[in-house]
Amino acid sequence: MGIFSGSDGDVGDELPSPGQTEVTPLSRDRITHWLESNDYAHFVDHEGDVGGLWRGRLFHFLLLGRQTEILQIRGQWNREAAIERLGEVLEICNTWNRERIWPKTYARVRDDGMVCVIAEESTDLEPGVTDGQLSQLLHCGLTTGSMFFDSLDERFPDPVAAAP
Repeated sequence: MGIFSGSDGDVGDELPSPGQTEVTPLSRDRITHWLESNDYAHFVDHEGDVGGLWRGRLFHFLLLGRQTEILQIRGQWNREAAIERLGEVLEICNTWNRERIWPKTYARVRDDGMVCVIAEESTDLEPGVTDGQLSQLLHCGLTTGSMFFDSLDERFPDPVAAAP
């Protein structure tokens, strides 16, 4: 169970209430408030980015754009693949991207030749966002990213977790 996980491992149950209609600017404080209200441990790194672990996978909640109006939820699979698996990983990412709206998935080859897999969602919130909308975006980012990583775990089971 990761530090974002509740007792049952689910993402926050806090759903937007119909009365949350005030549109206000996106902020790091609003993201950390949502995490805290859902009892998710988190950190703020030296660059001011908010992140944490969800089921062992690192997620960051980044504020991008000139006015920090773009919310990007970026998760990284907690395993790496050998370069020889790059074709398979890219096929999985491309299939996911073709069949689903969120998250965008892709692979990066590190300097050491290992393949890192990323899932990310970006939303332009220049006009602002209600608390309910922000809650839904954060919930969706964690949930859909986790679903993608779960599909990778199924495709590439950990040999240590399986009996010989």
